[in-house]
Amino acid sequence: MYIPTLDDMKAARERIAPHIHRTPVLTSRMLNELTGAELFFKCENLQKAGAFKARGASNAVFGLTDAQAARGVATHSSGNHGTCLSYAAGQRGIPCTVVMPRTAPQAKKDAVRGYGARVVECEPSTSSREAVFAEVVAETGAEFVHPYNDPRVIAGQGTCSAEMIEQIEDLDAVIAPIGGGGMVSGTCLTLSNLAPKVKIYAAEPAQADDAMRSFKAGHIIADDAPKTVADGLLVPLKELTWHFVQRHVTDILTASDPEIVEAMKLIWKRMKIVMEPSSAVPLATILKNRDIFAGKRVGVIITGGNVDLDKLPWNQGELQ
Repeated sequence: MYIPTLDDMKAARERIAPHIHRTPVLTSRMLNELTGAELFFKCENLQKAGAFKARGASNAVFGLTDAQAARGVATHSSGNHGTCLSYAAGQRGIPCTVVMPRTAPQAKKDAVRGYGARVVECEPSTSSREAVFAEVVAETGAEFVHPYNDPRVIAGQGTCSAEMIEQIEDLDAVIAPIGGGGMVSGTCLTLSNLAPKVKIYAAEPAQADDAMRSFKAGHIIADDAPKTVADGLLVPLKELTWHFVQRHVTDILTASDPEIVEAMKLIWKRMKIVMEPSSAVPLATILKNRDIFAGKRVGVIITGGNVDLDKLPWNQGELQ
């Protein structure tokens, strides 16, 4: 297992610079007062293709040799990684196939197809996703770009926190959502080398809390088909992301689906920015754990903005 290094992150930053945005950092006085912390929101919802995953996907695609690129790329994804890999493949002009759960938001399926990729649907479980994907790779011979358990992807995601610590001085902590752990691993890679005093927290839906249970148990626990409004955080940790999580994360905090939706509404109302439920999990956990973050300068990574506007969670009766 190759563990990406700080040099890999720096190389990724140079490689992907022409293909991504340096995203802004926004603040909210109201949310600071509500939480008792100074919150700095790193807005990856404003990234190319609407999510931070454009970083890792672009690093993987533009790091391929010409021979590898000619066979195209493929992945399995509940949405944002597939969208971002499709974007990156389109930028390089190579084929892309994405295996997606049939229950994935239609907006995300449409976005993948909009970038020119092919969508192959599977059942909404990790086992079905991986089985269907194996058939796709056997058929196409495409280069597999894993959504998160890939050193190229993690190095690319690490460029987000590299930007953030240049944009915000003297952070005490950074918090990001966790599903498979790609963004959190990239954050660990960068901050453990460049800002080791900054504490790293991960935020997870209580209805898909396998990373939190893994963290407490000391080994990976994988749920096959969890259900939560935060549809971008359904996948389990893998060996590479677990390497970073167990070594560098201070704690994994959880919030319920109703708490996640309330946090999402707060950000929509008060900050006027569109973000998806998965991106609201960090604020939800901060609101639930004010004592941890009170008086601290906290970087909050808003990971994506690809929400289905026809199915907003507060209008659909989706909460348990």
